[in-house]
Amino acid sequence: MNDFQTIQHIMQHRRSIFPVSYTKKEITKDTLIQLLECANTAPTHKLTQPWRFVVFREEGLTRLANQLADLYKALTPAEQFLQKKYENTREKILQSGAVIAIVASYSGAVPQWEELAATACAVQNLWLAASAAGIGGYWSSPGAIKHVGDFLALAGNEECLGFFYMGYHDEPPRTGNRKPVTEKISWED
Repeated sequence: MNDFQTIQHIMQHRRSIFPVSYTKKEITKDTLIQLLECANTAPTHKLTQPWRFVVFREEGLTRLANQLADLYKALTPAEQFLQKKYENTREKILQSGAVIAIVASYSGAVPQWEELAATACAVQNLWLAASAAGIGGYWSSPGAIKHVGDFLALAGNEECLGFFYMGYHDEPPRTGNRKPVTEKISWED
């Protein structure tokens, strides 16, 4: 398999894999650094490199689980509060090998949408690298992300865009369900 076929295969089989499917196998710090080095190669206008990552592992997962569950409880009107959702918020974090807070740091040097796009490219690189390493993941953006600034020690020009949940898994590879690309192309020859 050549490089193109390899990356094409990885892209076609990258799927959202949820914590219920994660095994207990540890994602080491070295592996996380290698994956985040892949994220760090994302394209960025004017080299602003707006992505920042806060990695939660081991006891950090417990702190994050408690924080997000407590935020859900505090922000949800009593008549809408669901104990099951509160518990699920904690459980999916605690089932993960790592959870990464995705942070965009706005430089002011380029439009904000470009910083968001660059950060999303970094997450896609992370996701593809994780998939190639047998690590599943998914990007979640719960409503509580608007309230985690102090917890994540975000600067005034930073914003949490969500959390990337990760874990080793045993799910078989599968391709995505997409409309044919020919329906999305117009040609100007």
